[in-house]
Amino acid sequence: MVRIGATLHRVQAGGEQTTRSRGRVETLPSGSLRVSVYAGTDPVTKRRHYLREVVPAGPKAPKEAQKVLRRLANQIDERQNPRTAATVDQLLDHYFEVLDRDASTMTTYARYSDKHIRPLIGTVKVGRLDGDVFDRFYAELRRCRAHCDRKPHVDHRTSRAHECDHRCRAHACKPLAASTVRQIHFILSGALKRAVRWRWLPSNPIDFAEPPAAPKPNPTPPSPDEAARILAEAWKDPEWGLLVWLVMVTGLRRGELCSIRWSDLDLERGSLMLARSISQRGRNRWEKDTKSHQHRRLALDPRSVELLQAHRARCESYARAIEAELSTDAFVFSRAPDGSTHLVPDSVSQRYAKLAARLGVKTTIHKLRHYSATELILGESVQTLGCAGSGQPLQDARTAPGRVRGSMRDGVAAAARAQGHAELVGVTGDVGR
Repeated sequence: MVRIGATLHRVQAGGEQTTRSRGRVETLPSGSLRVSVYAGTDPVTKRRHYLREVVPAGPKAPKEAQKVLRRLANQIDERQNPRTAATVDQLLDHYFEVLDRDASTMTTYARYSDKHIRPLIGTVKVGRLDGDVFDRFYAELRRCRAHCDRKPHVDHRTSRAHECDHRCRAHACKPLAASTVRQIHFILSGALKRAVRWRWLPSNPIDFAEPPAAPKPNPTPPSPDEAARILAEAWKDPEWGLLVWLVMVTGLRRGELCSIRWSDLDLERGSLMLARSISQRGRNRWEKDTKSHQHRRLALDPRSVELLQAHRARCESYARAIEAELSTDAFVFSRAPDGSTHLVPDSVSQRYAKLAARLGVKTTIHKLRHYSATELILGESVQTLGCAGSGQPLQDARTAPGRVRGSMRDGVAAAARAQGHAELVGVTGDVGR
């Protein structure tokens, strides 16, 4: 059906008029032909949904338009057409409404979507997504994480009015990390799988995408010399020193350490049951399950048990000072005398970062948790040891962790002796013992 002025004419491939047609063909001002075929009601907007395609102007345009019309009609008959004109933005909105994830995961998904997905492909219709769109999208993520326009400009330290200083620098494009690109890929994959389930799409276009390969783990924990210096500085505050020590020997994450209650510890048997973690997003904090979503039982070496027993005695004395009792549900690490509140994960990271900066050691508390799994194994099999930090439980295999922690005490104690930190030898154990 060709629109000429205000009159509609139905045409066939040879230009002859007919009284019936599956769709319609309109002539655009440019001379091109736009083919439209009714495809039902859009489940998102509740409006009439059409498949449309433009055929360039030319002598064979009417014939090509009829071919396109038949192809689009066949897609509808075979249910191979997108049933909606919804965009990626609309898909993400619907996906996040029904997605069941914890608050921290949802916040991460929303942040990646708002910063990377929506600005680049948010207005693209889901029916138009294909391998080429995804390849270009991932290429842009690898080019510049700020998605700049390639023009020289200055990255200012703040968006408010200010006087520029050394923190305002010329923009230099930095690629988004491969692990972040993969996370964005997984967000889109989950959303498009729902789109197929909702019958918005006949198939998942993410199958044609090629995300970057998973980066190989490359932990860079502090050396034994650096570990000795860190412990010596941390142990000026016994509670802080114990926390740093436990990160070193158990590989626990900061949120997991903040969540430990005295009821999780069995100091007689030397074990720790880990079932929770403290999560934080800005000022909001909440208790959730562990990152691996599994309960883990960790075996504690005798020296760590002694340190925890001494810490318990201190905590009990703090509680008595305010005429309170230290309950079994009290947090092991707390700024409250009765242990009623937990430490803040971001505060733990910041305090450790300041400690490392004072010592001139370039490291983070996240890297410290890999210490016992790299520097300290000394030839032991990861499978045998139930490597700390791998997310796998040590169960009751106390002998192997004991060998690892013994090696760790030897290495740190030797470094402590060399650097004159004699006070650490009592914590780490004598080298020859």
